[in-house]
Amino acid sequence: MLFEVWAPSARDRVVLALNGTDHPLERDSGRDGWWTGVVPAEDGDRYGFALDHRPVLPDPRSRRLPDGPDGLSAVVDHSAYAWRHESPRLRLRSSVLYELHVGTFTPEGTLDAAAARLGELAGLGITHVELMPLCSFPGVRGWGYDGVAPWAVHEPYGGPEALKRFVDTAHGLGMGVVLDVVHNHLGPSGNHLPSFGPYFTETHHTPWGAAVNLDAPGSDEVRAYFLGSALAWLRDYRIDGLRLDAVHALADTRALTFLEELSSAVDELAKEQGRQHFLIAESDLADPRTTTPRALGGLGVHAQWNDDFHHALHTALTGESQGYYGDFARAPMAALAKTLTHVFFHDGTYSSFRGRRHGRPVDRERTPAHRFLGYAQTHDQIGNRALGDRLSASLSPGLLACAATLVLTGPSVPMLFMGEEWGAATPWQYFTDHTDPELAEAVRRGRRREFAAHGWSEDDVPDPQEPATRDRSVLDRSERERDPHRRLLAWHRELIALRRTHPDLTDPDLGGVKVAFDEEARWLVFRRGDLRVAVNLGKESAAIPLGSNGRDRVLASWEPIGAPGADGMLRLPGESAIVLTDG
Repeated sequence: MLFEVWAPSARDRVVLALNGTDHPLERDSGRDGWWTGVVPAEDGDRYGFALDHRPVLPDPRSRRLPDGPDGLSAVVDHSAYAWRHESPRLRLRSSVLYELHVGTFTPEGTLDAAAARLGELAGLGITHVELMPLCSFPGVRGWGYDGVAPWAVHEPYGGPEALKRFVDTAHGLGMGVVLDVVHNHLGPSGNHLPSFGPYFTETHHTPWGAAVNLDAPGSDEVRAYFLGSALAWLRDYRIDGLRLDAVHALADTRALTFLEELSSAVDELAKEQGRQHFLIAESDLADPRTTTPRALGGLGVHAQWNDDFHHALHTALTGESQGYYGDFARAPMAALAKTLTHVFFHDGTYSSFRGRRHGRPVDRERTPAHRFLGYAQTHDQIGNRALGDRLSASLSPGLLACAATLVLTGPSVPMLFMGEEWGAATPWQYFTDHTDPELAEAVRRGRRREFAAHGWSEDDVPDPQEPATRDRSVLDRSERERDPHRRLLAWHRELIALRRTHPDLTDPDLGGVKVAFDEEARWLVFRRGDLRVAVNLGKESAAIPLGSNGRDRVLASWEPIGAPGADGMLRLPGESAIVLTDG
C-alpha cells in the first residue's frame, strides 16, 4: 500500500509508524515537501507519521481516527463496502431539504440510529437530508464545527462504515444526502496540521485565529488538501452535495478563488461519475455572484442560503428587532415581500447592523429561484440564542403553520430544521465536549458573558459542557402523536405534497412572483402561476381582496375556509394560511 504525506516542515526524516513498526519514508523528487513509501497494510491497521524524531502524529488525511484526533489513524479500504443502491437523480429545483444533527436526532446519537428513522422523512416528502458536520473532533458531543480532521468521520457517530450505511439507506428510500463541510477554520483542540506544514497563515486573521492558507506561500498544497477532502465525501461515500460553511470567511485573494476551483472540480467529478453533485454556500455577502455560473463570471456554486428571507420572516412572526433584525423589523411585511420577490433585502441598501451599504441586486430575469434556499429555522438561528429556543417556544400553532406555508410554497428551495415539521418543543442548545479543561472553561465563560451583555442572567445560560445540555436538545418523537404537533406534521406533509404535484411551486421564474401585503393588518398574499398563497399573521380575521374568476379552489387551508366569494374578498382567520388555485 502506498503511504504518502505532505510534510514540508520535516528537515531530514519522516517515519511511518505502522502497527508498532517504523518504516522510513523517502522524499518524492517530483513533488516538493512530499514523503512516500510502499508498505503492506490492511483495512483497520493503525499508523501515524513521525517527523524528525518527534512524536508520532495521525495522518493529516486520516480516513478514520478510531481513538479520536489525538490517536493513531486507521487504514480504510473504501472498496470493501458493498453498495446496495444507486444515487437517485434529483433536481435541486424540486428539492425539499432537511437539516439534521446526528448527535441529537435520536437519543443514541449515531448514524445507524438516524438511518433507522429515514423512512419517516421519506414519508414526509423530504428529498435531501443535510447532515451537519461529521469530521472528527475531540470528545463525543458537539455541533461539529470544531472538526480537525476534514477526511475522517467522527468515530462516536459510527465512523466511515456507518456513514456509508446511512447514505445507502437514504438512496434506497429515494433521498439524497448533503454534508456540511467547514473550510474556513479548524477546531482549537486536536489540530495537528501545523506540525506538518503551512496549513495556516498569519497573512489574514479570522475570528478563529490564523486563517486557513488559501493564498500565501504553500497554499497550492493546502487548497489541494481541502479540495481533495471535499471530493472524497462525494466519491468515497456517494454524498450527493456539500453545504459550505461561512464562505464569506474564506480569506482568499487569488485570481482563481478556492470556491471557483471547488465548483469546477465538483462539476468535473459529476460528469466523470454520471451523477448529480451540487454545492450550497452559506454566505453573509448577499452577493448573487456566488451562484452565478462560472461561464458568466461567477463562482459557480449551485445554490446559497438566504438569511435575508429568514430574518424578514422571523421579525414578521416574532416582532424581534435586536441586532441584525433591526432593519427588517421596521416594516417586516414589506421586508418579507421583498425577499420573496427580489431574494435579498440588502441588495445595495444601508445596513444599520454593519454601518454601511450591503449586498447586490439579483437579476430576477436571468437567475433561477432554485439558486437560493429559504427557511424559517436553522441550527444557527436556534442554537445561537441564549436558551436555544425554537419558534415553537413563543409562537402559536397557527403562526408556525404560516411559517411553514411561506417556506414550502415560496420560490426558494425550502429547508426545514429537524423537528420543525411537528413544532418540536425541545430546545436545540449550544453544547460542547472539549477535552482540554482550559478551553472548556473559556467557552463556558465566553458564552455566559456574551449573553449577559444582552441582559441575560449568567445563571440562566446553559453550560455548553454539561451533558444535560445535549440531552435537552434531543428530539422527543412522542410529541408527534399529540396535538398541536400532530396537526402541524400533517400540515407540513400536505404542503410538501402540493409542491410535488403542482409545477407552479417549483417554477424557477423569480420575475413571475407577485406579492401584495398590508403592513398594519399583517397579511400577505403572493401568486405563483395559477396558485395564490395567503397568510394572516395578525390575531384578527382579515379581508384580503383577491378578486375571483369563478374558478377558485382551495388546495390547502390551516383553518376550514372557502374560496373568495363573488366580491373577490378572501376572509382569512387570524394566524392562518391558505393555498388556492384559480386555474
